[in-house]
Amino acid sequence: GVRPPTVTVRFLTPNNCPNRCWLATIAQNHIRIIMNRDNFSFSVTGTLLLPLLLMLMAGIAQAGDDECAAVGEYGFVCGMVSPEDLVLVPGTKWIIASGMAPGAGMTLIDSQQKTWSELYPADRPRAEQDMQTYGACPGTPDPNKFISHGLNIRAGENGHSTLYVVGHGGREAIEVFDVDASGEKPELTWTGCIMTPDAMAINSVASFSDGSLVATIPLQTGKTIAEALGGAITGGVYQWSPGDAGFEMVQGTELPYANGIEVSTDEQEFFVATSGGHKIIAYSRSNPARQLRATGTLTIIPDNLHMASDGRLVTAGLIIDDPVCGNLAGEGEFDLDKFAACPRPFIAMAVDPQTMEVEDLASGPAIETFSNITMALQVDDELWIGTFAGDRVAYRSLKDLGSE
Repeated sequence: GVRPPTVTVRFLTPNNCPNRCWLATIAQNHIRIIMNRDNFSFSVTGTLLLPLLLMLMAGIAQAGDDECAAVGEYGFVCGMVSPEDLVLVPGTKWIIASGMAPGAGMTLIDSQQKTWSELYPADRPRAEQDMQTYGACPGTPDPNKFISHGLNIRAGENGHSTLYVVGHGGREAIEVFDVDASGEKPELTWTGCIMTPDAMAINSVASFSDGSLVATIPLQTGKTIAEALGGAITGGVYQWSPGDAGFEMVQGTELPYANGIEVSTDEQEFFVATSGGHKIIAYSRSNPARQLRATGTLTIIPDNLHMASDGRLVTAGLIIDDPVCGNLAGEGEFDLDKFAACPRPFIAMAVDPQTMEVEDLASGPAIETFSNITMALQVDDELWIGTFAGDRVAYRSLKDLGSE
């Protein structure tokens, strides 16, 4: 059944946390909207939370003006709320960022000017449902409850692209948008959705040119993060094609916390990051029951997965074994508050999809103002990095990486 909406407010911040970090910690981690520590499931009361969240967002943006200085090689664009995933609008300078918090919506980043603006829902969210493809969708998402998570974008024609968004909040679904980049700035129009099975939370989504989707559910009903970190099977890959009633499990893809997902350029394979297994795995689209290839065990918790312009897969994540924050592998219990409040070093990696050889692209120390790393995205000669709990995205040049 549907659980009654409840709000639990808890103020818990890390020591020596500056104003921006304090506000971000409250906004993303400690105003709990039934954010279950075991499975990241959400139940949102927008009318109660939204005014407070907007106030906090304003405070974060103001603090970001004063506290957005670069750290080492990393510059920042500040003031966003939990920009968990990033995608580049094809053929443009524009980056779309998700917002993994109630009311955060999605933002639009100018990768050249290093500025951002609201993208969705903004003042007047547009909607035009494609009933032929998404007729089973019950209608537009509630913008006051909308939480965006993993992103995937596929180029179309005449300046248009299709954006697939993992949506939480009022419902669990893949939300689909048309991206019109033919004007001065990209504009979104919601066109449909695919509901998730049993209202389970999807993490990431990838698309094929025929409109088919593959998506990861890291924690099936009753499964916990602690189990996944211990290597137990907790989720897997689900697929949907136009005309299907809904998502169905792809047998053979059962994994400990299936996370990032991407499709090969020839669309014959797909790749999955297993956060509990600490690997990137290649599967055949036609016969996914047998794993084709895999990386060795990684030193990070691999998260989101994106294809770079050179054809390699790019992921990023937090160091698993850190002398300050502890070792996440095989952990018996998982405390989200403790995890999110302790900054860990991170690494962005590139994976050759044919050989599964791994190359470190960039690394970063534990940065108090920027932690909880989830992904990396190549934009021209820069690397952009997102976070599931923070008030900024990071960027750095790729030109001088060979000197590190």
